[in-house]
Amino acid sequence: MRKLILAVGGTVALATPLANADVVGVGANVSYWDSDLSGKVVNKGSAVDIENDLNLDSDSNANFTAYFEHPVPVLPNVRVNYTTISQNGSGQLGLEDFDQISAGTEVDSELDLDQLDATFYYEVLDNWVNLDLGLTARKLDGELVVRDKAGLFPVSKTTVEGVIPMGYAAARFDLPLTGVSVGGEGNLISFDGDSLHDFNVYGQYELSLLQLRAGYRQMSIDYEDDDDKMDVELSGPFASVGLTL
Repeated sequence: MRKLILAVGGTVALATPLANADVVGVGANVSYWDSDLSGKVVNKGSAVDIENDLNLDSDSNANFTAYFEHPVPVLPNVRVNYTTISQNGSGQLGLEDFDQISAGTEVDSELDLDQLDATFYYEVLDNWVNLDLGLTARKLDGELVVRDKAGLFPVSKTTVEGVIPMGYAAARFDLPLTGVSVGGEGNLISFDGDSLHDFNVYGQYELSLLQLRAGYRQMSIDYEDDDDKMDVELSGPFASVGLTL
């Protein structure tokens, strides 16, 4: 992790003298993400497949983003992003026990993932080609609750939480005089066997202060917290609406 932080930090430091922002900019958007889920969760050495065993289905994946950009040299711009993911399902454990629940048991389950990002970045390019580089601090809170339908076993709870530094990059290409652009953005880190990435690509249309965006997002979490571990991936299309000033 230290090597990655130093590498990204060095890149941002080199980009700082090139950072360019002519005016103050403020914006916010909300989006809905229709994602599919796959992977496994480990609780004290026992694992469960969250797609095949738990049959988790998406209930609601909401995302809110706000940013503030300014022309003050050296000081970074600020971006805040909040993603909440809630999925539940009914399924049957496979051939292995999970936590204190016996193999083959019919279960109900709930998975909640909350992510709050604070990103500090510089605009390296700001014309028809836009490039931002920075660092993100992500507060991750995840919990999987599994309970057997008959109530014969203790309820299983698997939790992971932490504040994780990640490298941030965003690029956008504008088609002049059309209001149309395409772009992508992402956060990434890998350390000590853990890894997280969160990428999206999109097409965008701006009309006056209104910003409409649609694209595809993929997020992968491979994170261990003491005896609990989540190794999950979510991916699917998203759509958002926002305002820019």
